[in-house]
Amino acid sequence: MATLHYDKVSDARDNFKTLLDAAGRGRPATVRRDDQTAAVVDADRLRYFLAKICPTATVTSEAGSWWVFIEGLPISADGSTIDEALDETVAALREYVEDWQDRLSTASNHADNWGLVQLVGLSTDAQLRAWLGGVSS
Repeated sequence: MATLHYDKVSDARDNFKTLLDAAGRGRPATVRRDDQTAAVVDADRLRYFLAKICPTATVTSEAGSWWVFIEGLPISADGSTIDEALDETVAALREYVEDWQDRLSTASNHADNWGLVQLVGLSTDAQLRAWLGGVSS
């Protein structure tokens, strides 16, 4: 399977359906613009892959409360039920993505969290809850 590549944005635009079809079939598809090359990928495939490689959450119950935290990240939440804790964690993840896009993407201790940011951006709340709880979706 050869990579589908366009050296010019105008060529990619003229062949946009072909580009999307290639990405949908899992074929490497790229477009060059000046000194940057962008990859076009199927969002569901990318989300599935990122869910497998991003840091996983720890969910625990202690003293009548549920806690969710993601080791190595400043993301944690608690609730009186597991559902409440998961909802709070999803909200914390969404807030982290906003902060990452606004200012954290260039901070040395956050720059490598690009994959997590993509995962959150490509996921529904239900998908994030399932990922946090360790259930594949």
